[in-house]
Amino acid sequence: MINTSFGRGLACAVSSHILWGLLPVYWKLLAFVQPGHILAFRILFSLVLTGAFLLAMKNTAWLSPFGNAKKAFFLVLAALTISVNWGLYIWAVNQGHTIEASLGYYIKPLVSIVLGLVFFRERLGLLQWAAFGLGFLGVLLMTILSGAPPWISLGLALSFGFYGLLKKKITLSALESLGAETLAAAPIGLALLFLPYGNLSDLSGLSVFSWVLLSSIGLATSLPLYFFARGVQSLPLSAMGFIQFISPTFQFLLGVFVFGESFPARNYAAFALIWAAVILYSVSLGRLGRRRKLHRPGREAPNRIAPEEKDAYN
Repeated sequence: MINTSFGRGLACAVSSHILWGLLPVYWKLLAFVQPGHILAFRILFSLVLTGAFLLAMKNTAWLSPFGNAKKAFFLVLAALTISVNWGLYIWAVNQGHTIEASLGYYIKPLVSIVLGLVFFRERLGLLQWAAFGLGFLGVLLMTILSGAPPWISLGLALSFGFYGLLKKKITLSALESLGAETLAAAPIGLALLFLPYGNLSDLSGLSVFSWVLLSSIGLATSLPLYFFARGVQSLPLSAMGFIQFISPTFQFLLGVFVFGESFPARNYAAFALIWAAVILYSVSLGRLGRRRKLHRPGREAPNRIAPEEKDAYN
């Protein structure tokens, strides 16, 4: 039974990250649509789909934060940061910066380490310090080689890092969070449909296939998150530490081999440092999981992934 549960959890978790890794293909198919409109449809259709699913399940927990001023405040901030993250990611892919976007999702765990150190005074182990140091050197080398900081990567990593920080103030499951956050972000979605471009005239000439893609954007957002929520329940931290890097690896490979984006050979040195940081970070998660198991009496459930990683959709 345990092996079966682990196997199903592994399949769900891997599937979720593969789907997230393939999202750039979805955005490329919608490249003729304004990024602001894509983001608007993503927010609104995710709300419709997830909200309908939760209400059909008679789940109203996702609405509870709106009844508490403090939780509602953090929820609105979380909705703003994830909207920035989504919007920047969509824009980056459709402007030919998929590789730089993938770098952002490689370094986001290192940003989370720093935020934990600053805001929660968390203690870092030797491996975590080494991971952060290598990641910092990688970003510094990329800045030196390219002549400018990787702003897209840093924007994605920081927006998601602060999103994870805000999520610590809200206790909802992954799908409940998506429903609550898209509800909070709904005014942003509605504004993006009308304010930046004046009207929806640029959508009037879309083909049936294009409208199918736009209307399915909620499913493209919710389905991998559902798989992730199912998978994370059965997997230890060490497994999730490696699995979460499947999606940026797919993004990187798509950028280089499918979209034909420029990636000078010199940049591999910077990426090698960041990949080494990723490995050390994953190993540190495995050690953390083993220590937790040793210090807790009795039979333990598998170690869960950190709260900020439970909503790692991008």
